[in-house]
Amino acid sequence: MANPHLADLGRRARAAARVLALAGAAAKDEALRCAADSLEQAAPALLAANAQDLARSEASGVAPAALDRLRLDERRVASMAAGLRAVAGLADPVGEIVEGWVRPNGLSVRRVRVPLGVIGIVYENRPNVTSDSAALCLKSGNAVLLRGSASAIGSNRAVAEALRAGIEKSGLPGDAVLLVEDTDRHTVEEFVRLEGVIDCLIPRGGHSLVSLVREKATVPYVIDGDGNCHVYLDRSADPAMAEAIVVNAKTQRPSVCNAVETLLVHAEVAPTLLPRIAAALEEVELYGDEAACRLVGRAKPAGEEHFATEFLDLRLAVAVVEDLDAAIAHIARYSSGHSEAIVTSDLAAARRFTREVDAAAVLVNASTRFVDGGELGLGAEIGISTQKLHARGPMGLRELTSLKLVIEGDGQVRQ
Repeated sequence: MANPHLADLGRRARAAARVLALAGAAAKDEALRCAADSLEQAAPALLAANAQDLARSEASGVAPAALDRLRLDERRVASMAAGLRAVAGLADPVGEIVEGWVRPNGLSVRRVRVPLGVIGIVYENRPNVTSDSAALCLKSGNAVLLRGSASAIGSNRAVAEALRAGIEKSGLPGDAVLLVEDTDRHTVEEFVRLEGVIDCLIPRGGHSLVSLVREKATVPYVIDGDGNCHVYLDRSADPAMAEAIVVNAKTQRPSVCNAVETLLVHAEVAPTLLPRIAAALEEVELYGDEAACRLVGRAKPAGEEHFATEFLDLRLAVAVVEDLDAAIAHIARYSSGHSEAIVTSDLAAARRFTREVDAAAVLVNASTRFVDGGELGLGAEIGISTQKLHARGPMGLRELTSLKLVIEGDGQVRQ
């Protein structure tokens, strides 16, 4: 660990993690409530720091969408504080006995949830990630080491300082939340190689950040991955339901990972269903295969890249497929493994789709926008994993823990 700043933060994070691992639910909840109060009290300073970040980013030509993710106002600060209090109200997973059994020799064995230790979060341009990540990590008994982008450094520093002050007021160590203030790119590369410090790394950002983590990281990581999501309209799909689901999945919030990016339509119903849906998606730019372009005059020809792209915008790839087999094959080829949906009245088709499509979430007759921890009753989330180890789908408090075997005997020795 060559960087002395990172070395110091690493030592402090490990020390805080040991304290948090032993903290009870009441102590952690009080720390979160105090942090929320502190954040609200610090709002003027926080908004002033954010204004400086915005001015600097705007002068450097940052895109409007990125500026919006960076921007804070009184409403957004209040929402961040409310998020801290909401996490305080969730059940504490630490200490939960997942299963237990007694061996023939009398040994009592149980699996118990324990914190991971130090969670590293590397993220881009969104100060709310600072408070969201801190809340989930603290509640699950972990210290969090945060490395945000240079564009948000003033905002992130102000948020972290407020959180630390509130946590310290509650009696838990402020080092439960630590921010890396060195924003040089080389620091990111060192950060993702903090073996012996970071127990689990979670990148929150675009393709370039995720690629850097995959290429450079030497610590275990969970990818909050791309959402190249599909909706397949089967031949038995109810037209009104199909239209409502596609419109919601694409337009309700197009810039998020659970928005649909490709629409697949069964060839038997495409001549009537596809023009109807295209008319309902008037503000969406369509890229279609040959059959889709024949049915929707305004659609532009789609290339391989369109079906492989997470647009995060009001753009949608469209393909007409011969049957369910072709739809499943298309999804297998292009899906990022995030969220995939079928609209159908055929129970057998629905069962095949849920069984054969390989994704973190599969939906029947529902919008992909529901793949969210809060919407699914799982509580707040730190991201949505498209991996299979150790977490998959929305990552909440339980996914920020590991399992420990606790074995109790009365003198048994192995023969």
